[in-house]
Amino acid sequence: MTVRQWAYQGLRTATRTYGRWTAGSRLDPGFLIVGAQRCGTTSLYKTLAQHPSVLPAVWHKGAHYFDTGYHRPRAWYRGHFPTRRQAEAAARRHGGTALTGESSPYYMFHPAAAARIARDLPGVRLLALLRDPVERAYSAHSHELARGFETLPFADALAAEADRTADAAAVLAAGPRAAHHSHQHHAYLARGRYVEQLTRLAAAVGRERLHVVDADDFFTDPRPAFDGVCDFLGLATGADIRFGRHNARSRAPMPADLRARLDAHFRPYDERLATWWGRVPSWRR
Repeated sequence: MTVRQWAYQGLRTATRTYGRWTAGSRLDPGFLIVGAQRCGTTSLYKTLAQHPSVLPAVWHKGAHYFDTGYHRPRAWYRGHFPTRRQAEAAARRHGGTALTGESSPYYMFHPAAAARIARDLPGVRLLALLRDPVERAYSAHSHELARGFETLPFADALAAEADRTADAAAVLAAGPRAAHHSHQHHAYLARGRYVEQLTRLAAAVGRERLHVVDADDFFTDPRPAFDGVCDFLGLATGADIRFGRHNARSRAPMPADLRARLDAHFRPYDERLATWWGRVPSWRR
């Protein structure tokens, strides 16, 4: 690690320690951006953080408490968020109620996260972004390659997914310390079967507490999509917001035959999604 990285890590550790010590004075999150991975979660979080009534999580956007960090004490989690005094000050300045939240896109896919969220945060509201699952899978593969979590070419990684993740359900059911590397980093097909994940979330927290955003709508015409998010969270609409795309990666075009096979794979899941959602997703219009 460089000197700068050591300093960053030290400050981050100190911030988390102080957060745990002062957990009793801190907010619980009012919203969670739960996924899906590589669908614009960072962009939505950064956009929400500009709203005058939203207080961002302290230091970094995602705590990953309800997926890979659930063995930690609750005070550790609350230490990620601003204090009630900060929220009261923001409410006095801007009116209404100030909210805080975080973005951990593995929450939507982790099989235990929905029940944990429902149990620990009974009033929290969940936001999920969706994009073309074919593009999502290709983007996720590029992302995992860049992070060093993937070594196989895309087509080989797709072929290996079933074997890599075959024991994931049993492993993750073992308890809050359980982790499965391939479930988190190599589930290119399974993460794009959105309807399975959304129905699990809705069953745990209630459909009325889950708001789904079409990522193509958000990036093509962001203001109406963002106003819909604000309405869902009880925030004033019309705030001065700079919209942008964050955390995007460039990559080579996908071979046409592979794209066609993936499109066929996801089609029945997208049809079920449209029925559940009550609208046809943008990539199927």
